Amino acid sequence: MAKSRSYTSTPRTRKSALTTFGSRTDIGCVRDHNEDSLIVAPPLFVVADGMGGHAAGEVASEIAVSVLEQQAPAHPDSEQLERAVEEANREVILAQHDGRGREGMGTTVTAAMLEGERLVIAQVGDSRAYLLHHGRLQQLTRDHSLMADMIEAGQLTPEEARFHPNRSVITRALGSDPLMRPDIFEINVEAGDRLLICSDGLSGMLRDPEIETTLRRVHDPQRCASQLVNEAIAAGGHDNVTVIVADVVGHSHKKLKRVKLKARLTVFFILLLFAAIIAGAAWGGYTYLNSRAYLSAVDGKVAIYTGVPGSVMGISFSELDRVTDVSVDDLQPGTAYRLEAGIQVDNLQAAESLVREYESEAAARQAEQADDEAAMDDAANDGETADGEGATAPDTTAATAPTETGATA
Repeated sequence: MAKSRSYTSTPRTRKSALTTFGSRTDIGCVRDHNEDSLIVAPPLFVVADGMGGHAAGEVASEIAVSVLEQQAPAHPDSEQLERAVEEANREVILAQHDGRGREGMGTTVTAAMLEGERLVIAQVGDSRAYLLHHGRLQQLTRDHSLMADMIEAGQLTPEEARFHPNRSVITRALGSDPLMRPDIFEINVEAGDRLLICSDGLSGMLRDPEIETTLRRVHDPQRCASQLVNEAIAAGGHDNVTVIVADVVGHSHKKLKRVKLKARLTVFFILLLFAAIIAGAAWGGYTYLNSRAYLSAVDGKVAIYTGVPGSVMGISFSELDRVTDVSVDDLQPGTAYRLEAGIQVDNLQAAESLVREYESEAAARQAEQADDEAAMDDAANDGETADGEGATAPDTTAATAPTETGATA
């Protein structure tokens, strides 16, 4: 057993924050060095499991991930990713002879590019890629190993292969064949799916149902990756263990942006509609008030107002148009009483028409009063005349009679 172990995890972007991806690599409980290498540089995720012993396997895996980091496309592209893996294979072979490594060294590679809802994988060796889809785990890649060939041929069961003495024999790797070509997988994924890339240090220690349970249970990708490594070590840790967990965001962020934009537009249009309603109500009220009119009394005179009588919270809804010459005292008592509360009419024209009626009514009353006064004056004059004639008659007769009598005699 190794005297000391070290591991490397993806650093968290901020404390207690959920990340969309996480990783961890550990030497395990048996090996004295770690031959695994990895890349966590979205959209590129790579696990390489080196072979060839000390100062060889780790060199091969490091060369592979270095080439892939430089040669991989910026976005998922199966042809470009395939060419990048083939270039990594040529570089590993070259390194066997230029002093960077040892002859016979090699490495597995599982390289995945995940962007939106598109996943492209290039596979060589027995490192694996899994997808947790709707809570169910499925292996996406096929192992290039003797055990996988024997299982497909019906010579072994998966459970027997876990303990077979030749379980570490692989049939394809980087560094062994200049004409090597990787398997390419193009997969459509959905938001909410979870991608797992791992070396055989995990899949050889844990059964798929156990991996599935942890992937479903631990929601934070970084903690999930660490938990899977811990479980592999607890199960024996017979090999280096490397795990990458990446959550599929898909187009959910774009959908979220659209939803937020739609919500903002909805709020904007609601506010705009509300403002339009208020403006329409204000305009309608203004138009209504300016179309209405009423008559009231001002300093004993009939006055015309636009709007309607009364006020709310000190706000008046009327404006004085003009004060007429019609005196309230010249109107009928009932009309004068109604003027105190305001006599409402449809418009200014109706108000002016009503004022003209009042003017006619006042003029008629004034004329009637003038006629009555004239009649009273005539009656008084007639009475005085009648009294004067009654007093003069007797005096004339009395004066005349003696004169006539004396003349006769």
